[in-house]
Formats: sequence, structure tokens, C-alpha cells
Amino acid sequence: MRAGKVVKALITKRTSRPVRVGNLTIGGDAPIIIQSMTNTDTKDVEATVKQIKTLVDAGCEIVRISLPDLESARKVGVIKERLRELNAEVPLVGDIHFDYRIALEAIKHGIDKIRINPGNIGNESKVAEVVKAAKERGIPIRVGANSGSLPKELEHLPPAQALAEAALREVRILEKHGFEDIVISVKSSDVIETIESNRYVAKIVDYPLHVGVTEAGTLYNSLIKSSIALGTLILEGIVDTLRVSIAGDPLNEVIAAKKLLTALHLRKGPNVVACPTCARTVFDVEAVALEVEKLVTDVQEDITISVLGCVVNGIGEGKDADVGIAGVKDGVVIFYKGKIIGTYKFDEGLIKLKELINQILADRKDKTC
Repeated sequence: MRAGKVVKALITKRTSRPVRVGNLTIGGDAPIIIQSMTNTDTKDVEATVKQIKTLVDAGCEIVRISLPDLESARKVGVIKERLRELNAEVPLVGDIHFDYRIALEAIKHGIDKIRINPGNIGNESKVAEVVKAAKERGIPIRVGANSGSLPKELEHLPPAQALAEAALREVRILEKHGFEDIVISVKSSDVIETIESNRYVAKIVDYPLHVGVTEAGTLYNSLIKSSIALGTLILEGIVDTLRVSIAGDPLNEVIAAKKLLTALHLRKGPNVVACPTCARTVFDVEAVALEVEKLVTDVQEDITISVLGCVVNGIGEGKDADVGIAGVKDGVVIFYKGKIIGTYKFDEGLIKLKELINQILADRKDKTC
């Protein structure tokens, strides 16, 4: 049994109800959806649109934008129109706190989903207004809780349970007003709390779950924390949509999410493997591997490419790769299925490698036609 089939056999998908967000479905039988969030001033339409397009081009499928005031909410329609012009349409989620009027304005201007905390929106009549508007437009609502903002009355509970119960409290407010088009998010900056709180919620309700480690930190910290928490919960079948939260450029979030899903054989994509280097290494393996990754940025098919610092173990270690490159004294060798096909200067070798990759993908396409 191949690795991809093994992984899928390990996953017993939780049965969650489907929720439509724009032209996508979260939950049900839909694949796991990748999300990220802009860090531009939403009122700066061009900067926001530019960042959203970059995220979409990288593979982001839902983008959240901050709506801290009414003026930002009124920009939603303009942003969506500019994205249509750029052929970069994507469902937009409005991130809203405290002022229910912002939610109403965002819905009026075409937001695809809103993220609110019913507990801080105000009295229930205001929540009811938001629910009414969301129902009329078919807009789902994401609710949830973060470990940094737990109600005091839940602090006596174990942390993961308190986090889950805080989210479920928000759900019950919406349900009380007859609203069930809900996505739930429970996030902690602690890996174990994130895992346990999501397990807790998944046992109680069937709403789709948006999963991630909040405030995960800079690149290395986030990659480690997110891989553990998300990897565990994905294998348990209770992730419907995810965000890999990384401080800095949100583009890294999308790249990391795609690589995570590809590693679990839940998405197709290139797999660039590289040796850890030793004294036999004759070129900068990290630099070459990064160059190879650039060559396959747009590839959406499974292909394994091996980057090895020397030819001694290159043929053996690279035999399971579709194609590969290894260092030699005066340049590089390119190999296909473990067999050397030629020796080249470095730049020529990269060109040949790209040609081989394109040929492999073209041959596969011809066979499926």
C-alpha cells in the first residue's frame, strides 16, 4: 500500500455538517480548506487587494480581513470588485469585534462570512439583528474562543475544557436565535490545549471546525507547533479548515499549510527532498534545494525531486525520486529514476532538471487523456 493510501486509511473523517462560504463548502465531504489573514489596513484597498491576490496565487482558498470600523466594512464591496477584475476572487471573512453595526455593514457590502464573538457584540437584540441579516444573505458565522480571552467563570475548569466550553457558549447564543450556519474555532497558543479542546468540541457538536494554533510565533516556532497540533487533528479526521498562524508575512502561512497537507497526501504537490549534508557535500544543498523549490512553485501534481550534495549516495538515495540533482566536482549530475542521464554546469543542470520535470508531468497528462 502506497504512503498516500496508508495516510488516508488512518483518517476516520468526522461527520460534520457542510457550510457554504462563497463558492466553497467547509465540512461535509469537502477537502480541508486553507485560510490566511491579511495584515494590511483594510481601508487601503489596493494594498489589501494586492496581498489577497498574492495569497490566492499561492493557494489560499479563504481570506480573512480585519474590519475594525464601519469605514473598513464599506470597503468590502470595492475589494471584491477589484479581485474580480484581477481574476483573484476568493471568499472573504470579516473579522469583527464589539460593534454589531460593523457586521451589518459588512454583510450589506457582500462579505462571504463573518467572524464574531456574540458575547462581546452587546445585548441579545444586537446579536439577533446580526443573525437576521446573515440569514437573509446566506452568510455563515464563525464563532469560537482563544485561550487569551476566557470568561472568568470558566477558569475553574481544566484549560482545554474551559476553552471548548467558551466556544460552545457562543454557539448556544446563535442557536437560541435559530441560527445554525456556524463554523467553530477553538485556538490556544499551547499545542496540547489546542488538540484537547478541539477533540472536546468535536464530540459534542457537528459544526465544521476551523483549526489552528493561535499566536504560534515566528516561523520555526509556528511550524513546529502547528505541525504537531494540526497533524494530530487532521489524522483524527476533525479538521475542516485550517490556518497556520505565523508572525509576519501571511504568504508563509499558505506555503506552510500546503506543504503540511501535501506531506499528509491530502493535497497534490511537489516533494523536494534534500540530504542533511556531510563532509562529502560538494555544493550548498540548502541553496540548491531552495532553487529547485522555486522551479516547482506552480506545480500542482505529485512529483518527488531529490537534491543530494554528492554523487556517492545520490543514485541510491535518489532512486525513489522521479528526478534529481547531485553535486560533482565540476558541476552537477541529473538523474532520472536513480540513473544518471548527464553531467552539467550548475545553471545548465537546473535548466535540464526543469525540462525533465515538465516532460514527466506532460507524459502523465497524456496518459490520462
